[in-house]
Amino acid sequence: MRHYNKRVKALGGYLELQLPLNKEYYTSLIKLNTGRNAFEYLLRVNRYAAAYIPYFTCEVMLEPLRKLKIPYHFYTINRNLEPVLDFEVGKDECLLYTNYFGIKQDFIAALSQKVPNLIIDNTQGFFSEPVENIDTFYSCRKFFGVPDGAYLQSKKHSNLKFERDVSTGRMSHLLKCIDLSIEEGYENFVENNMILENNPIRTMSKLTGRLLKSIDYEFCKSNRKNNFQFLHQELGSYNKLVLSNPNGVAPLCYPLLVDKENVRKRLISKRIFIPTYWPNVFSWTTEKMFEYYLAKNLLPLPIDHRYNQDDMQRMVNYLKQLI
Repeated sequence: MRHYNKRVKALGGYLELQLPLNKEYYTSLIKLNTGRNAFEYLLRVNRYAAAYIPYFTCEVMLEPLRKLKIPYHFYTINRNLEPVLDFEVGKDECLLYTNYFGIKQDFIAALSQKVPNLIIDNTQGFFSEPVENIDTFYSCRKFFGVPDGAYLQSKKHSNLKFERDVSTGRMSHLLKCIDLSIEEGYENFVENNMILENNPIRTMSKLTGRLLKSIDYEFCKSNRKNNFQFLHQELGSYNKLVLSNPNGVAPLCYPLLVDKENVRKRLISKRIFIPTYWPNVFSWTTEKMFEYYLAKNLLPLPIDHRYNQDDMQRMVNYLKQLI
């Protein structure tokens, strides 16, 4: 294979994938490959000796802790999705808090005044701006059709150098979704999740960065807000989860908490795909704990930019028959 000087712009050849060129949403934040690696970055640069993490979180958040051999302690949350702070965070320790579903931004501002060494997991709240001087990270693929990518605000910067990631081998599920169906791409989606396990920290790939510059963020944000508001108006009276500030947010999903068996399975049979947040919680907790109840009964309803009010109405019609 011939080698070329890639610093010289190529002229001619086949036509490349054509994407609109806009602006990234977070232009000033550190760009990495995954949210869990953004968490690892913070653990490394701050040299924390221990971490407090919620029972109600994804198991991938343990990867950096185990990799760095940092002891961790679980803490519980109350029915407002807020930490039960019956412990003190030491000077060389940190507390990881999740902006659950992207609806706890106001609480985060208050929490940042109380807890030292706070780290905010904003993987469920992409459109929630980081609180000044609070370590915060985001996951791009939770909100957009990209293979990977994360943003990080770190109050302590480092001279650590990382290789750039390459994402071309992680696009199959996204391409199949367009060319075939979301079901046809699901196996590749699962494979992609597995490929991202235990990866080293890398900077964001050129491909992911270019895809993120092609997104109409205001359109995505507006659709999420409108769909969330519509579902809250239609389903709020059924919801056992208290949504303290549902106005003005553009969250990951509409979190509907109901005590009904098999609703998830019946929705999936109607091609309304509802995940479980998170299966690992069942092995970390007991049936008497709120986190277990939440993982079992929560229905994270899709509200993203792909859907309009007609789609939301269809979902509401099914749900009202079931609950």
